[in-house]
Amino acid sequence: MADPTALEKILGISFNNAQLLEQALVHSSFVNENPTQAPRSNERPEFLGDAVLGLIIAEELYWSIPDASEGELTNLRAALVRGSTLARIARSIGIGDHLRMGKGEEANGGRDKTTNLAGALEAVIAAVFLDQGFAAARECTLRLFRTELHRAINQGIEINYKSRLQKFIQEKGGELPVYYVIRTEGPAHNRSFTVEVRSGNAILSNGTGKSKKLAETEAARYALDKLLSQEQPQST
Repeated sequence: MADPTALEKILGISFNNAQLLEQALVHSSFVNENPTQAPRSNERPEFLGDAVLGLIIAEELYWSIPDASEGELTNLRAALVRGSTLARIARSIGIGDHLRMGKGEEANGGRDKTTNLAGALEAVIAAVFLDQGFAAARECTLRLFRTELHRAINQGIEINYKSRLQKFIQEKGGELPVYYVIRTEGPAHNRSFTVEVRSGNAILSNGTGKSKKLAETEAARYALDKLLSQEQPQST
């Protein structure tokens, strides 16, 4: 098993109580085979870590996507805290190498099982929380989830503007918005796209971005702003 201090460096945490991190890395199979060496597994801290992680992710999404609906935020949070995402992050920091598990579980590929890795990551987050409080757990978690959060937030913003535009147009009885790439500029490594959004024969707006999706998002945002402003009563 790898030296846990190496994991501390990756986490950016120096534990005051090293036993909290040690327990977070104990799989139940190890306890079953070695009850005197490790009387408790990481199942209890996994339970706590699930709650702490959920709160941290929910808060970050709440402030990062202020226009997102409850349903959109719920779906994004679910995508971020599901087992496959947690296991992917756990693999990226080598948690599997630090797990203590029974010989049978290890022989069956336990160090790379999604459930084992996801549970261990949640338990590690709980260990940080118990050792150093919510602020430290939040900082550590956001650092670990930076890439996944960035992707989810961009996706959420994209879905939000495009879905809001579609809903607005449908409520007014208009044709569903369609997006067209009208211009592509720049070299392959630094491409810029301009997208036009139309409803029937009406050109609503256009947007530019480093990808087609970003350009569509900008086009939808501008179109929505334009349509909403037209709804406002004119001052006299």
